Amino acid sequence: MLRPVLPQAVVLTSLVLPLMQPAVSSAPVQTQSVASMDETIAPGANYDKAEFRFWRPAGAQPVRAIVVLVPGSNGDGRPMADDPFWQDFATRHQLALVACRFTDRPHDQGFIEDYVDVSRGTGQALLDGLAAFARRSGHGEVATVPLFLWGMSAGGQFNYEFAAWKPERVAAFVVNKGGIYYSALVPKATREIPALLFVGDQDLVFRTSTIVGLFAVNRRAGALWALTSEPGAGHVVGQSKDLGALFFEDVLPLRLGAGGLVPVPARTGFVGNLETHTFQASEAAGPLRVPTAWLPTERVARAWQRVVTGEAKSSLPRTPSVR
Repeated sequence: MLRPVLPQAVVLTSLVLPLMQPAVSSAPVQTQSVASMDETIAPGANYDKAEFRFWRPAGAQPVRAIVVLVPGSNGDGRPMADDPFWQDFATRHQLALVACRFTDRPHDQGFIEDYVDVSRGTGQALLDGLAAFARRSGHGEVATVPLFLWGMSAGGQFNYEFAAWKPERVAAFVVNKGGIYYSALVPKATREIPALLFVGDQDLVFRTSTIVGLFAVNRRAGALWALTSEPGAGHVVGQSKDLGALFFEDVLPLRLGAGGLVPVPARTGFVGNLETHTFQASEAAGPLRVPTAWLPTERVARAWQRVVTGEAKSSLPRTPSVR
């Protein structure tokens, strides 16, 4: 049975939900009645492995959307589906989790992930995995519900490219300190998807410069995105898990309608100043002349402000990540 939905005011302790270490579950039982199961998709044109773990809250209620969790370069992110942090988030909002493992075939420039180029195969592999979980779980909606994409490093790269490839499937996404992308100016439909783009000011300049550039060209064209620079952070998860979950939580009512995804209403939200770290209501902001951050609610705007000013650093532990 689903836990009762908590009021938003009690969701956070300092920024959002407490960080917890993931716990790897034992191999799931392959029946329709269980909440967790694994699926493998055959190798494809731009990847060697595509493996997924599905988890949903107990009960018969339909799944409203899916949080897709994608790890760093060639990593096995399937244990993230067993993370109490994400399971609690999914339970409170009637969501499912799908955690991913993608790997490249060996090649001579390993820092360039071929599998991030989702239109060549890995994007369809994810969709095929969702379709398989829909059949096996008895929840047909799993194949078609909107996706909230969270990832670290190459995981954020995958999210960006998936949103560019299939914007009609994506409710919101997170880009998180990754360095290799295949798209620059993305389609208008992708720019209308709320997104957080994280950089660490102690990360490789190659990575931060790339993300800042992607943000600038798309934000100038009206992208509903927020650049989030973490002071003192290198190539780590940092605050992206907590702020990402809060962001998803506040975007949920803006994007999920009775018939599926709905556009964010015009002049919704707040605009953050990337230099002064202040923010104001979108309706009071003038034309875009310099890059600014779009933030869906005042709650997210205040949490973003705490992260970019470094105020959140002392109260929220960071979770290190591979690449």
